[in-house]
Amino acid sequence: MTFYIVFYNFANMKKYIWLLAVSASFCSCAETQDEKAAPLMAQIEALYDAGNYRQTLDSIMSLRKDFPEAVESRKAALKIWQNASLKMAQADVAKTDSTLQATLQALHGKETNFRYNKLRVKCDSLKARYEAMCGVVRMIRYRQQHP
Repeated sequence: MTFYIVFYNFANMKKYIWLLAVSASFCSCAETQDEKAAPLMAQIEALYDAGNYRQTLDSIMSLRKDFPEAVESRKAALKIWQNASLKMAQADVAKTDSTLQATLQALHGKETNFRYNKLRVKCDSLKARYEAMCGVVRMIRYRQQHP
């Protein structure tokens, strides 16, 4: 009688082992997080190549939020993030510098004291912004060289 019970339990377990093996094989065929993130990575690369750096950064934020376990995609996105941030900061430095130069030229003109003081305040503000953005560029370059 005990042999019959042992054999019966083994036969029932055998069915469950097959069921477990089949379900494990289906789970192993599921897409990884990196594979799911691939279309978004392609979009990020296209946005970066097109020069849409703000949208690139927004898409990378979306990738980080939607696919937190896509490690390889996030590593690739980090490099694009740094490059896009660098390009944006460099563009901001160039724009600030040209505005600063125009303001300095206006300072040398014959202006009233009120206008001169107003231009001087604007010039100081632009210099501070220029220095800050140059610091951002230096930091990004340092991070790219020393990961």
